[in-house]
Amino acid sequence: MTQSSVFSPFTLPCGRVLKNRIVKAAMEENLATAEQTPGAQLRTLYQSWAQGGAGLLITGNVMVDRLAMTGPAGVVLENEAHLNDFKRWAKAAQTHDAQIWMQINHPGRQVFAKLGGKSVSPSDVAIDIGKHSALFVRPKPLTESEILDVIARFVNTAKLAEKAGFDGVQIHGAHGYLLAQFLSPLTNKRNDKWGGTLENRARILIEIIKGVREQVGPSFAVAVKLNSADFQRGGFDIDDAEQVVAMLHGLGVDVVELSGGSYESPAMQGRTADQRTLAREAYFIDFAKRIAEKSAIPIMTTGGVTRLATAEMVLSHQVELVGLARALAFNPSLPNQWLKTPALEGSIPQVHWKDKTMGALAVMAIIKRNLRRLSRNKVPAGGLSPIWTLLIDQFRTHRLTKRYRKRILLEKR
Repeated sequence: MTQSSVFSPFTLPCGRVLKNRIVKAAMEENLATAEQTPGAQLRTLYQSWAQGGAGLLITGNVMVDRLAMTGPAGVVLENEAHLNDFKRWAKAAQTHDAQIWMQINHPGRQVFAKLGGKSVSPSDVAIDIGKHSALFVRPKPLTESEILDVIARFVNTAKLAEKAGFDGVQIHGAHGYLLAQFLSPLTNKRNDKWGGTLENRARILIEIIKGVREQVGPSFAVAVKLNSADFQRGGFDIDDAEQVVAMLHGLGVDVVELSGGSYESPAMQGRTADQRTLAREAYFIDFAKRIAEKSAIPIMTTGGVTRLATAEMVLSHQVELVGLARALAFNPSLPNQWLKTPALEGSIPQVHWKDKTMGALAVMAIIKRNLRRLSRNKVPAGGLSPIWTLLIDQFRTHRLTKRYRKRILLEKR
């Protein structure tokens, strides 16, 4: 690709045309109703991003199993019971010529113990974050029939997303969630057809993509989010990522978004467990450039972009789309403002605590606090206290966890 303006349109392989190359990348909102559905807050939040000028909005996690959640106020789409709520969400996000993709996900072992839900993985490898490891329970290895059920759930949720009026889905295979757990040799110790070689470890992702593409229309976008690396020694790495992207050719994938890291190594926040140095902005650009040079599938990368000049640099490396996340939590109108003030720099929170796990949680709490402000039509707030914000988040999570557990227990009776 010749160097292109961030504000030029882009035609996806499925034929849909994005009005520009700026993507609101996924952030976990934890703003669902008590029924795990999108309500007024999520509609308001996504309308603000659409109004702000991004060409494509990718939702935070929409889970394929209500018993496997990353947070107590996450969105779940398993059936048509609340499909009208999803239709209203999609419609709100599609104002100002924006498009919306639903990110569909399963957390695998990254389920907080207090939620009391399912904690599953390819193998029984527990999360290791030092003294905070007890936040999670050791996962149960998935059986063959359970793996097939997971595949069916992803396909079902994608079908429902199309029925609700979304423009596409993004299958989450990064950040240490279930599909990334299958891909990584650190968490996949299986010796059956779902483990061992990279081809076997990628099998669940491939089967989900095939199943989704078979069940949705040809103009419905199907994307994949993939780690460029786990940033843990002995884990999934750039060579693996390059091979997996090659496996996706011919499967009808419209975009591969490259990110990195997991709960154990939060590279998506610019910090790694293996001490590798990431770029100051566009953290994964070197990885994305390498893969984009060989990939026939359009590549997108996300991670720490705050300046228009950085976004233009990303596109100059044969990467087609540039994702912004945290910067849009502080300024949802940053894309439109770049049109008038190209030198304007967005901001993202930095918490440099010695305890990296607590620092990562504090960053997430600051982001979610601002997302709640935006969802109530309030102006984003800068300079939030990390400690105070983390305490607020912990209190809110405790309250919502009680609500979630009560609902799940009632269902089981």
